[in-house]
Amino acid sequence: MGRVTVRRRVMRIREGEASHRPDTLAAEEPMEIRVGGRPLTVTMRTPGDDFDLAAGFLVSEGVVHTAEDVAGIRYCAGATADGGNTYNVVDVGLAPGVAAPDASLERNFYTTSSCGLCGKASLDAVRTTAAWSVAEDPLRVGPELLPALPERLRAAQRVFDSTGGLHAAGLFDADGELLCLREDVGRHNAVDKVVGHALRQGMLPLRGTVLMVSGRASFELVQKAVMAGIPMLAAVSAPSSLAVDLAAESGLTLVGFLRGASMNVYAGEERLAPLPVG
Repeated sequence: MGRVTVRRRVMRIREGEASHRPDTLAAEEPMEIRVGGRPLTVTMRTPGDDFDLAAGFLVSEGVVHTAEDVAGIRYCAGATADGGNTYNVVDVGLAPGVAAPDASLERNFYTTSSCGLCGKASLDAVRTTAAWSVAEDPLRVGPELLPALPERLRAAQRVFDSTGGLHAAGLFDADGELLCLREDVGRHNAVDKVVGHALRQGMLPLRGTVLMVSGRASFELVQKAVMAGIPMLAAVSAPSSLAVDLAAESGLTLVGFLRGASMNVYAGEERLAPLPVG
């Protein structure tokens, strides 16, 4: 299996003095996702929870919706110099009757860890492929819940403590209990790993949950939440304009700049308990 972290020698400069020391870095390696033996995409990711990543990606693309849609997931042989397995090729087998991905999903370019599938998907594409409506989700949260989530997310990050270089996605229930956390160099990969875990555990749609992410809220993260049936997405940084558009159209509650008791609610404010308006 691939390593989550690697060690590299660096020159450290502090107060005008230099020294050399080993440093721990978050690992980044390519992973090819195949469906039925046919290559679909390559993503740059942090090794670990690879089956969740592949499953979550297929949920996001509307290929699978339940655990029963997946017949199996396995590593394919990826030869190393000594004849071993690189564990960088994952093949997902679909259950009988589940349609293979449309040819338009095939990627002739790789997915970067920073921005995901750049340039993909329009609002219309998400509207026509979402299996569940998040607008109908009755989730309501009190004023004390959201401010507590960033610290709970941070406290559960194991690899970040040693590298400082990983994004995290955490799935919480309406009481603020952490249901699942995944880390990755790519924020979209971390979300796919959470969704994939939920799919494999038979938890979809993820009604009544809150997805908390480190960093910003991009269009693609909102799309992934909608496709998994998650009614609320909260981020510590800013959303993009298209993320806000998709959240408003889909009925998802989108919170940005969540820092302590301060936050901006960009869509779906009706899910938050009423507060005095100044």
